[in-house]
Amino acid sequence: MKTFARFIPLVYLGALLAACGPAPEPRTWKSIEKSLQTQFITVADGDTIELPEGNFMFTKSLTLDGKKNIVIRGQGMDKTILSWKNQTEGAEGFHVSHCAHITLEDFSIEDAKGDNLKVNDTRGITFRRIRSVWADGPKTENGAYALYPVLCQNVLMEECIAMGSSDAGIYVGQSDSVIIRNNKAYWNVAGIEAENSRWVEIYGNEAYENTGGLLVFDLPGLTQYGHSTKVYNNYIHNNNYKNFAQKGNVVASIPPGSGMMILATHNIEVYENEIKNNRSVGIAIVSYELVAALNEGAEEEANAIGGVQTVNNRFREDTLYNAFPHDVTLRNNRYENSHWFPTLRSDIGKLLIAKSFMNPPDVLYDGIDNPKQGQRNICIDEPGGITFINLDAGRDFESLSKDVTPFMCQVLKSEK
Repeated sequence: MKTFARFIPLVYLGALLAACGPAPEPRTWKSIEKSLQTQFITVADGDTIELPEGNFMFTKSLTLDGKKNIVIRGQGMDKTILSWKNQTEGAEGFHVSHCAHITLEDFSIEDAKGDNLKVNDTRGITFRRIRSVWADGPKTENGAYALYPVLCQNVLMEECIAMGSSDAGIYVGQSDSVIIRNNKAYWNVAGIEAENSRWVEIYGNEAYENTGGLLVFDLPGLTQYGHSTKVYNNYIHNNNYKNFAQKGNVVASIPPGSGMMILATHNIEVYENEIKNNRSVGIAIVSYELVAALNEGAEEEANAIGGVQTVNNRFREDTLYNAFPHDVTLRNNRYENSHWFPTLRSDIGKLLIAKSFMNPPDVLYDGIDNPKQGQRNICIDEPGGITFINLDAGRDFESLSKDVTPFMCQVLKSEK
């Protein structure tokens, strides 16, 4: 009888193991580093490079420079895996520079020391079905950007996946004529970010389980200032992950639980998005004045890798920079939040606990006046009513208001 009783747990254990199925086979890594870099150097303009199926390990940055009309194609993001887990040289994994009309599609990039896939000074770049991740999950030590076009023109990013970035997963910076569509970003500090870029459309994306889901930023001291961005038909939900950015970086200011943040930029339209269960705020419209104040006295961590932007407390010396958001329209977005309390892991979250107890805002506006500009043109045309807070942060929250009426407007049908 005792023997039978001892046998029962073994039966259950066997059944459990059978239900789980066989353990996945370990990856078999190969090296094509020298031959592929040689192809990148010798490829003729107009050619296609086919990446084989398999798992391939790299120790140095892979570089494509000065080429035109090139397609680099894998066999699928789950079939062609390029890893820089053992990287010993270079900051990026895959680096494209000074090119024109480049298409990258159907492969994965993992675990670069810095940015996984960087493209700079390129006119015409397409990222299609690229999976860019840090395989061990989100860590402060991870690279800043998963997909990182900067100083580019005519950028298309579609059907990509980004995970684990210590700054932004799907990012575009200082670029013109950009489309970001039908991508997924999760477990990043910022899921999707357009920074100092112009004529940008962001639509059809899903951003979830990031610190902040979707950001449109304009920062000081860079080569150009951003404007004219449309954000529509995105699903921005459950962005409640802890902020694991390095201290002193701009994105370190993002409160966990932020659906979308509009920072110091203008001519922005945000419409027909589903913004759900971001515990601190649905959409925040804030000035660089607030970011600088929140980071006053913060020390930047050493050994930052890549092109991350740290908080510039001397931003007022940039006389061409407008630190205040203006000409911002929110319309026909759908808000829902099942959380009663914002995060306590940020100063903004603690403030919202005190000022909006059990009712985190759908829309937050910092309310800091621009002494050089009168009308800010913050236009809110949301159906069904929203929870709103004007922080009046420039006057130490003395006249904090929940009245959205001064910002309500009616967008003309011709504008929709």
